[in-house]
Amino acid sequence: MFSIATEKLGSNGKKPFTVFVEGNIGSGKTTFLNHFQQFDDVCLLTEPVEKWRNCGGVNLLDLMYKEPHRWAMPFQTYVTLTMLGMHTHQTTKSVKLMERSLFSARNCFVESMLASGTLHQGMYNVLQEWYDFICCNIHVQADLIVYLQTSPEVVYGRMKQRARSEESCVPLEYLKELHELHENWLIHGASPRPAPVLVLNADLDLNTIGTEYKRSETSILKPILIENTNQHALLTSPAKRAKQDF
Repeated sequence: MFSIATEKLGSNGKKPFTVFVEGNIGSGKTTFLNHFQQFDDVCLLTEPVEKWRNCGGVNLLDLMYKEPHRWAMPFQTYVTLTMLGMHTHQTTKSVKLMERSLFSARNCFVESMLASGTLHQGMYNVLQEWYDFICCNIHVQADLIVYLQTSPEVVYGRMKQRARSEESCVPLEYLKELHELHENWLIHGASPRPAPVLVLNADLDLNTIGTEYKRSETSILKPILIENTNQHALLTSPAKRAKQDF
């Protein structure tokens, strides 16, 4: 493995508290991020789907679904590049909230492609070398993972309802496989988890899921809450401040 520096790129300076929002297709990640638009000191980064749909005028997402054996490799290469852009995105805000991460791309989607035969072992090995190189040489901040846990049947219904043209050929079995990969990674720890995991029930409908989102606010807004507490130290006891930590 080649190393480009003795210290990881981007490891210096103050970093925002970085949260990855993970979950299956249709688990409500974008809706979850929208819940945090009300907080001024939160930087929201949605999954770069539009870039995947328009890479110099080519819809890589559509090609990947229609001809996976041909397009899975270039698609995942572009996913790696665009997700790395999100990870290295600079912000002055205290919290950075990201939809998915390089880790879910590696531990869920790429593993699924290998298991299904969509990725040749050689293609998989090339992607693995890229991930290893990034992890060894680039600082990828990770402070918390929010796992929007769902059942495959629920997200299948949501996917059909939102009717993205690229997803029209996605079968329920694929969602079941992705569900198991997310569970193995985030619940059972089959692959390394870069940060603590907060599990939320994302099977709830839109009328009640707001209360579940609310439950995550203290963990996600921790730096903002601590900063506000420090500014009003005379009004808050040390015991109450301690409760804001994990």
